[in-house]
Amino acid sequence: MIRPQPSGTAPFVLSVLDNAITGVGHSAQEVFQDVIALAQLADRLGFHRFWMSEHHAMPGASTSSPQLMVARLIGETERIRLGAGGIMLPNHVPLMIAEQFGMLDALAPGRIDLGLGRAPGTDGATAAALRRHHTANDEFPEQIGELLGFMGNDFPQDHPYRNVHAVPGPWQAEQNRLLQAATSPDVWILGSSIYSAHLAARLGRPYAFALQFGSADVLNAMRIYRENFRPSTFLNEPYSLVSVGAIANDDPVEARRQAATTAMGMMRMFKQQGFAILHPNDVEDYPATYPEKQFLDEWTDRSLHGTVREVAEGLEELHDQTGVDEVMLVTGGHSRPIHARTIELVADHYSLPNP
Repeated sequence: MIRPQPSGTAPFVLSVLDNAITGVGHSAQEVFQDVIALAQLADRLGFHRFWMSEHHAMPGASTSSPQLMVARLIGETERIRLGAGGIMLPNHVPLMIAEQFGMLDALAPGRIDLGLGRAPGTDGATAAALRRHHTANDEFPEQIGELLGFMGNDFPQDHPYRNVHAVPGPWQAEQNRLLQAATSPDVWILGSSIYSAHLAARLGRPYAFALQFGSADVLNAMRIYRENFRPSTFLNEPYSLVSVGAIANDDPVEARRQAATTAMGMMRMFKQQGFAILHPNDVEDYPATYPEKQFLDEWTDRSLHGTVREVAEGLEELHDQTGVDEVMLVTGGHSRPIHARTIELVADHYSLPNP
């Protein structure tokens, strides 16, 4: 992995995560066009990477297959790294993920990231529909080992998959008498707990902590990752990223209104009403009970929202607390133009150089 360096005046590398938020009244077709436009904008503005996440059976998030969007974005962008943040590996067969991301890397050498998580990405019923069994989470480390074996074509001699090869990949290059490909997808470990911190450290992989999912102990997770990190052929010292919800706007009141729409989506999901992103007016008009209001306020405040100066202060405080190398903005809100305005304001605030 080539370690990126901060650019502009930001004390950390800046990146973007788009969950393809699909508000009520918007179609998936419209949102995908907005995602493409946001990736192009992030590319022009100088952000380092653009990730998408995997969700299933959720009307408020349209990316069931981040790798399909990455394939499209390769031809729509020029420089920015593209990837899945992440692929929920227990939902998949490791060989197919190795082949799919091998294809993406062949299309855009040196620009592809593969973030791996173990959550189902939805509820239990959908997990069952994905043929995901109840012990899938426990097998996550073994699945990663299998995936890396396919991607590196380096299973031990006695491994049952020793003669099973992911194509495209290093075995194909060898058979075609080509030098080993200079690039391969950068494999990350994703999570929001100390479990993922221990795993990333043991494997010697970069670690991304999903702070947008709640008030988990990110400080302890980062400490565990750094203290237990084992250098690998891929990475010789720890590299960490934290993703956080961020909405910057010229009008701080509108920024909070938009942040509240995601909070409402989370509450609806926990109540098994579907993760639908309602219009801010509908959120304001909702007759919330006292416990519901507490929930909505708490989840709204988990994102950084307000003017760009307020958001930047939150980003810098988070960086000071965690010591991470990179901060990823998780754009949110019912209004897709709000997503674009957020990264425009942040890029301008930190004087990111246009590539």
